[in-house]
Amino acid sequence: MGGGHHHYNPEAEPRFDQDLEKIKQARVPLAFRDTCAHLLIDLNKCRRETMWNPGKCGHLRHTYEECGYNSYLQRIEAKVQEDKVRVAEAAAAAEA
Repeated sequence: MGGGHHHYNPEAEPRFDQDLEKIKQARVPLAFRDTCAHLLIDLNKCRRETMWNPGKCGHLRHTYEECGYNSYLQRIEAKVQEDKVRVAEAAAAAEA
């Protein structure tokens, strides 16, 4: 059972440089306009075309969910780096 079976998927990378007009035209709700919204456009299109058939659009859904996970990992790493900087600044201030 365990993990370790993850393969790098370049499609699932969060993007900060997205076409906001395209996202707006696709009527992506504001709550979902994050770094993975570019994947949600195609996923929602597939869902509408297949009438939300749970057996369809699996690859698109997996890629969208993986993007969300990768985005989470990026935020955690940014927080860790921020904490390291904060601790270093506090130590430097304590020495002065």
